[in-house]
Order: sequence, then structure tokens, then C-alpha cells
Amino acid sequence: MRWLIRSQSMVTLAAGMIYPYYLLFLKNLGNSYSKYGLAFAVFTISSAIVSQWLAPRLDKHSTKMLMASSLGMMAAMLAFPWVMSYGWILVLQLLMGICNAMQKMSERQLLADHTVTGGRGIAIGSYHFWTTVASGIAVVLGGYLIDWLTINVLFYVSALIYGASTWAVWRMQKAGLRTEAVHSQKVETVNS
Repeated sequence: MRWLIRSQSMVTLAAGMIYPYYLLFLKNLGNSYSKYGLAFAVFTISSAIVSQWLAPRLDKHSTKMLMASSLGMMAAMLAFPWVMSYGWILVLQLLMGICNAMQKMSERQLLADHTVTGGRGIAIGSYHFWTTVASGIAVVLGGYLIDWLTINVLFYVSALIYGASTWAVWRMQKAGLRTEAVHSQKVETVNS
């Protein structure tokens, strides 16, 4: 649970740090609110559609989806500073919508997997606390960084944090595999 909280706090930090400024970036590149609206619709609708395709695969692949989501968002953040056309913005919005579906669904699946009925409150409270704190810190940090640096650097810093989140999920998966192996050995010993 600690690694899940760490990884998703990093995701929240990365997203919260860039999100308000990314909206300005989209508005400036699209030159109109209708283009901004279309870009955001591509994000939300692609997330909704992909969630239906991911749902039957979630129980088996939630950790891999969480890692893929962070890697995809890292790639999108690295690509944004290089985008000069609205068409590419729509492609990145599609990628981000897919990543959003993977992240949100697998996050919830893993929260359920790492808690037990009747004992979820404390774990979910801790999860909500740390991800919300990360969100608040992110907006303030993003504002200071953008004052000193450029929006492009903010995208790169966000990409770096998404990469760190991928590493945290990988550590979580690795720790889970070790725990399963130890549990299997204990069961085999008891059955022998």
C-alpha cells in the first residue's frame, strides 16, 4: 500500500504541477475556446471508451496498466514542448485519455486489492491525504517553476516525475511478487 500511495502521489504531483499551465498551452495553440473544448473532449471521451475495453483485463493486469499509464504520460509530457500543430495536440489528448483510463481504473483496483472489507477506511484516508497534499504542492510548485523557467521545462519536470512513478509501481510489483513467493512457500511447508 505504501508504494501505491507513493506512486500515485507522484502522479498527482506531476499532473497537478502541469495541469493549469497545460490548459493555457492548449488555449494558445488552439487559438479558440472551441478548439480547447474539442481537445478536452478527445481526452475525456477516449478515456471513457478505453475504460470499457480495459475493464475485463483489469483484474489480471492492473499493475502493468498503472506502469503503462505513467510511461504514456511521461511520453506525452516529453512531446508537448515539440508540438506545433493542433492535430498533434489531439493525438496527445487521445494518448492522455487512454493513460487516464488505465491510471484511474488500476488505481482503484489496486486500492481494493491492498485493503480488506472493514479495514479500508484508514488506508483510503491515508491515500487520499497524500495524493491531495501532492496536488496542492504541485500547483504552487508549478507556479514558482513557471515564473523562473519556461512552460517547456515544466513539461519536462512533469515527465521526470511520471517516470519516477513508473519506478515506484515497479517496486510495488516487485515487493508484491516477493510477498506472494514467501506466502506460497509457507503454504507448501504447512501442506507438507
